[in-house]
Amino acid sequence: MADEAKAKGNTAFSAGDFDSAVRHFSDAIALAPTNHVLYSNRSAAYASLSRYSEALDDAKKTVELKPDWSKGYSRLGAAHLGLGHADEAVSAYKKGLEVDPNSEALKSGLADAQAATSRSRPASNPFGDVFQGPEMWAKLTADPSTRAFLQQPDFVRMMQDVQKNPSNLNLYLKDQRVMQALGVLLNVKFHAPNQEDRDMPDAEPAAPPSRPEQKPQHEPVPEPEPMETSLEEKEAKERKTQALKEKEAGNASYKKKDFETAIQHYTKAIELDDEDISFLTNRAAVYLEMGKHEECIKDCDKAVERGRELRSDFKMIARALTRKGSALVKVAKCSKDFDPAIETFQKALTEHRNPDTLKKLNDAEKAKKDLEQQEYFDPKIADEEREKGNECFKQQKYPEAVKHYTESLRRNPKDPKAYSNRAASYTKLGALPEGLKDAEKCIELDPTFSKGYTRKGAVQFFMKEFDKALETYQEGLKHDPNNQELLDGVRRCVEQINKANRGDLTPEELKERQAKAMQDPEIQNILTDPVMRQVLSDFQENPKAAQDHMKNPMVMNKIQKLVSAGIVQMR
Repeated sequence: MADEAKAKGNTAFSAGDFDSAVRHFSDAIALAPTNHVLYSNRSAAYASLSRYSEALDDAKKTVELKPDWSKGYSRLGAAHLGLGHADEAVSAYKKGLEVDPNSEALKSGLADAQAATSRSRPASNPFGDVFQGPEMWAKLTADPSTRAFLQQPDFVRMMQDVQKNPSNLNLYLKDQRVMQALGVLLNVKFHAPNQEDRDMPDAEPAAPPSRPEQKPQHEPVPEPEPMETSLEEKEAKERKTQALKEKEAGNASYKKKDFETAIQHYTKAIELDDEDISFLTNRAAVYLEMGKHEECIKDCDKAVERGRELRSDFKMIARALTRKGSALVKVAKCSKDFDPAIETFQKALTEHRNPDTLKKLNDAEKAKKDLEQQEYFDPKIADEEREKGNECFKQQKYPEAVKHYTESLRRNPKDPKAYSNRAASYTKLGALPEGLKDAEKCIELDPTFSKGYTRKGAVQFFMKEFDKALETYQEGLKHDPNNQELLDGVRRCVEQINKANRGDLTPEELKERQAKAMQDPEIQNILTDPVMRQVLSDFQENPKAAQDHMKNPMVMNKIQKLVSAGIVQMR
């Protein structure tokens, strides 16, 4: 039940229905309160709803239940970060990396938390607020004394730098233009030094005429170095624009199935701009279509590595990992080859939980399981193991018999005889639910195999479900009317049912049978049926109505079940 609720929660989460996901995970937790994975999943759902306090509580519970599980610390860090507790988030991610030093999710989370910690520290420059927002540029444009400075690239660059980091103001205070701009922003008029009030060196008699020729020390002409930087920025912008055009051309070629041309365009885009990993993931997609899986995997690895360096969108990194997983699935030749693909899909889901990636993961896990069964399938060895189990059964070594029958079924899961024999061993061991399950599987594989019915009937008989055992034996006789084991089973069941009908059960037997019957859903439905409740009342108080009810086969069948269960007695 808990697994079913968990599966529903995962499906809702993948579909973006986080409220339903929370509800399903809560149902699962109610059924399995010590399952750390359920708390982790609900924490993620709460975080997706921005309910970080609840996410934090679940993350703490996850770590408490499973302190050696790295994902718990990832949930804890994310919840702290959502609440603005950057320092606590850093601590959580570091503890997680102590458990799993290679976790990419924890490394990425730690980087985010550390960045948040840096942003939360107050600026050290007291003038920081005056440089914030578009108001700064509006004030400088409106004031005649600073309007001309905005045409000078080096001044603009300095002001942009100060706007990004007010602490860098100290680097530019020697520039009179910056001082003038600061005065405008602070509404303070700074007294700039000029020819009259500047401290002058003592004049030499031989050079008085040259004094009037001196000019104030200011820098009206931009320096060449900032102009060169601006040119570089312009060129970089042009390269990015050209790279995007190449990408669009590559996309068009890809849609036309012209893969070689698409590769050329994407490669050119990568050469022009190495800060956009979508060029790499697109080229990887083309390689995947072309069947060049090794090239695809290399491009995906480069995209992930470069994406980490550039702090790219986590969805882009997840896309690269998903494409890599798809390529690994394509090259898988045996069941073990699916392990790297499954691991890669799981990493992609930690970056971004995408329904397509989740489906690919499920498909890879199923393909691995199917291939494992194919690799292990060997009917000859299965028969040998079954014979070994038979020998152990004859020697009353029932645990060893179960072991051999289980190995036989791993080698050939379609053998009804192995299920039948294991059911007999489980019955001898008193493991009745397991024996019943194997007997039902035996009948499912071969409905005409009489042993399946004798095994199932025997288990039901030992469970004192005599009505059900009788039905099983009678069903088996339809396929093998002269089978003595089935006939004996019918006789034993009838004896027990008649014994209950006559009221010959001891008080202990009656009490045991009634307690067991009350756990049977069929008996519960009969007792809660309003019609049957009225019928039972009529049997006690209205004999004439009871005679009418006895003419109804369906009613009498239900009455017989209650009699057999010891719930009612016929006198």
